[in-house]
Amino acid sequence: MTTALTRGSRPLAIMATAAGAAVFIGAAGLVAGGSGTARAAGGPVVIEDGVIDLVPRLADGALRLRLDDHSGGVPVVREPSEVVVHAGPSTKEEVISPAYPVVGERVDAYFLNGFLNAGRIYAPEPGWKGGEAGGDTEVRLADFEGPDTGLFALYTYTPEMDADDAPAVQHLGSDDGAPHSFTLPDSGERTEPTWAFTQEGVYRLTFTVTAGGRSDTETLAVVVGDDVDPSSVVPGDGTTPTEPPNSPTPTASPTATPTRPAAHVIDNGHLDLAARPADDGLAFQIKEGTSQNYAWYEPGTVVLHVKPAAKRKIEEGYAFLGEPGAPVWLLPMRQVDGLVWPGWSTEEFTTADVRGDVSFRLDSVQGPGSVAVFSTGATGGVSIGLDSRDGLPDELHHSAHAHSHWNWTFTAEGVYRTTFTVGATLADGRTVSDTETLAWVVGNGTDPSTVVPGDDGEPTSPPTSPEPSTTVPPPSASGTPPPSATPPPSAVPPGPTEDAGPGPEASYPATTGTGAGPANGSGGGSAPAGGLAATGSGAAAVAGGALAALAVGSGAFVAARRRRTTR
Repeated sequence: MTTALTRGSRPLAIMATAAGAAVFIGAAGLVAGGSGTARAAGGPVVIEDGVIDLVPRLADGALRLRLDDHSGGVPVVREPSEVVVHAGPSTKEEVISPAYPVVGERVDAYFLNGFLNAGRIYAPEPGWKGGEAGGDTEVRLADFEGPDTGLFALYTYTPEMDADDAPAVQHLGSDDGAPHSFTLPDSGERTEPTWAFTQEGVYRLTFTVTAGGRSDTETLAVVVGDDVDPSSVVPGDGTTPTEPPNSPTPTASPTATPTRPAAHVIDNGHLDLAARPADDGLAFQIKEGTSQNYAWYEPGTVVLHVKPAAKRKIEEGYAFLGEPGAPVWLLPMRQVDGLVWPGWSTEEFTTADVRGDVSFRLDSVQGPGSVAVFSTGATGGVSIGLDSRDGLPDELHHSAHAHSHWNWTFTAEGVYRTTFTVGATLADGRTVSDTETLAWVVGNGTDPSTVVPGDDGEPTSPPTSPEPSTTVPPPSASGTPPPSATPPPSAVPPGPTEDAGPGPEASYPATTGTGAGPANGSGGGSAPAGGLAATGSGAAAVAGGALAALAVGSGAFVAARRRRTTR
């Protein structure tokens, strides 16, 4: 069967779990590189970001399928067989939608030009363009190679189709029941259907284009996910080896001599920055895991790894993060498989244990960029809790015996050290606090296992905001935030099914709060329309509206240097 590929709006996915969409930035991950086209000496051309077009065109009387590469700014015409397209981890989405006929009703898959991520991540944007072949062109999927269980589909789904409850139009597919050809009209217009891949691995798509009795066959290699280094993949059909990349042998960088045991690295799953009752009043610790299966760590023994999959583009409406289009690494309010999912917890304090709220104060940030913690509400508003760009300290107030999640963002790759003071006023009137430093590694430029945790180790960049005074006033924990403080989150008390694993948490009645807050595990706010959308477990999205924005580890429990005060 041959279908016509007509021009339409960017493919749109409507997810059945749309209610409760949370955050601005699409969180399935971003491609690790985001650097457009790159080529090692003798190696393939790897395209990780930007617009590319497959164009059948006449050349010297013959029909040729060419790839017009716009990813480097200046268009370059390439042979598809010399290119490796990389659909990195950022292209992963969890879908429940009629827009994905090839991948079933619910599946984690990878999409180029997918609605949740398109334009918000660093990924290739492949299109098809007719008008240079002397007439309409038949495009046929002549051969397909991929992972054992991997499927490929090319389809179109527009807002208009969704409004009419119409099914997606599939143009090509690797499974037996899918169409294997479509007609590319001789209109000169660019079409941008969605490319779907159901598994990580290397795919080889062989296309035959036919127009006016002439034909050409080319094979395009696509690397999906991050299990395979795309620069190591032979392009085309894989039968013509390329010379190994002639890159210099990296010089080993000196490894800092740890002043304490190696860090426990957390790079995936749920954790909480928690305030806990202690002999001297209050302890700030890290809880990793779910409510049924967890472990406790001192912040000074942990390194949190923000993987490349968290990379996004800043969109309009989020100027407090930086210039629109600039990169940002996001850990969203809702859980995304493959990313660490930090929350706030005061669950071990009862409401009778403290007077008012528990405060989380960010005293200082050291690192190559800035750090912001913010929430998005059901009506689309943004509440900024902590932001190192406009000066520190910043204080976030949280109701007792509760738990919540906010969006965390970092504006550059590298090592960060965030110093927090967690404080409260106990029922007996004592003001207690605990100050700890937590290390983060953003991106893959640094091996997190080599980073000394806590407040020392290898040097980092100067603080991104002025250091607080040597004498730091105690956190405001009386329940009445100072005028500049952020209102407490609308947190939820713990429940028997809370944080039971990937996916939305159970919903519980909100505790009394003094202001609009972020989503807890059960729901989530929404961002301004057009915000970056989250993907992965529990993610949700609404068409044209706000978009939805992560395991128990083992390791030695080592007491870290801390400063506690009791008054």
